[in-house]
Amino acid sequence: MLSDLCKILLIEDSSDNIKLIERLLLRSQDSSLAEGLSFALTSADSLSQGIERLTTEKFDVVLLNLMLPDSKGINTLITIREQFSKVPIIVQTDSEDETLVVKAFQLGADGYLHTQNLDSNFLVYEIRLAIERQEYIVKLELLQQQKQQELEFQELEQRSNLGNTSITARMFGSETLRESVPDLFEELAQTYGKLLDLALEERAYKVEHHISDRLRTLADKLGFLKASPRDIVDIHTKTLREKNQDVRMAKAQAYISEGRLMVLELMGYLTSFYRKYYIGLSNIKFSPLPTQENEP
Repeated sequence: MLSDLCKILLIEDSSDNIKLIERLLLRSQDSSLAEGLSFALTSADSLSQGIERLTTEKFDVVLLNLMLPDSKGINTLITIREQFSKVPIIVQTDSEDETLVVKAFQLGADGYLHTQNLDSNFLVYEIRLAIERQEYIVKLELLQQQKQQELEFQELEQRSNLGNTSITARMFGSETLRESVPDLFEELAQTYGKLLDLALEERAYKVEHHISDRLRTLADKLGFLKASPRDIVDIHTKTLREKNQDVRMAKAQAYISEGRLMVLELMGYLTSFYRKYYIGLSNIKFSPLPTQENEP
């Protein structure tokens, strides 16, 4: 769960409370709950200073006083949680209001400390529990993300198997691009991945990257390679798997959502390519060559 050193950020403006936490952590070294852990405490006396510390340093847990000079009440927790979704946060307050405790957990707190009734064992216990809780949440989100991806990939595979492209690679050979030209397949996947990033940038910053034109160009390349919908699904799933490694849930969902539109648009352009270049040629009627009997 933890390395030998647990780095704690204490966001607290009361010098008495800071000294209390320091004293309790020092005493905890002899506690069985510490299990060989040592604690490194860094303090910040305002919300803004705490955010600055979290931006520049990595901490294992945050001890957050809800009443700070520049932020009061539950909004203090909301501000930290919105910007740092994965860091374990233990809120601390002198308030006896139980509804505040419930609301804090509902809004993303991983633990709660009442500074008037605090000892070293309970402090260490809360720190461990908060870190384990956040690790569990991260693992659960990862499992949900993986499940969503697999469902997305299965749906795309079904679409590719039921696709109505009239002329596909099956007319020219059974191997996929991944099998027949692996280097070129990697290049195509990289191109698709760059377009996916540009599509997200378009949506976020309201810029124009002409994604549709670039997708049409990519579809033409796939068409000349005699690609099938199966190949597009391979490119799409490979790209999503790589993009969604070690990213936050929100970013992964953005890739999936935008990718769903892109892959269907790319399949549509591939269909248009085959209709234009192959079906059109098959519909051309050639006049029969003259025979000797018909010659003048």
